[in-house]
Amino acid sequence: MLKPGDVAPPFELPCAFEDRVGPLSLAQVRSEFIVLFFYPHDFSFICPTEVVGFHKEQPAFDAEQTSLLGVSVDDAETHRRWARELGGINYPLLADQDGSVARTYGVFDEAEKVALRATFILNRKRTVAYSVASPINVGRSVSETLRVVRAIRL
Repeated sequence: MLKPGDVAPPFELPCAFEDRVGPLSLAQVRSEFIVLFFYPHDFSFICPTEVVGFHKEQPAFDAEQTSLLGVSVDDAETHRRWARELGGINYPLLADQDGSVARTYGVFDEAEKVALRATFILNRKRTVAYSVASPINVGRSVSETLRVVRAIRL
């Protein structure tokens, strides 16, 4: 797994955003910080709570000049349908269908063929400022992620 100080590997993936599907690369994201969070699957047990939690806290992340990017192995059309079912998500959900980006970041569970619940905070130089991973069945705290972003910005 990538650790603080490692350079964030670039990527371009299909994504769902604002009820549309299209490509998005890490290089296109211009915010000062990025919270890149991996999760196993759309339509699963814990994932809606996290994805909606990040959606609700988007204004707080915006105030910290921080973009949110969610990544799972689902395809972009599935992301689009799921975001619609959740009432809309105001940040991109990226489709890492073959798990290649999760593998590059060191958070792919080969046995389950999905990403772990992992969070990376990338700084303006696109190096890892913070990283943490949890087992698939353990959710993450959105408020803790926001606290870490604020601490890193100090």
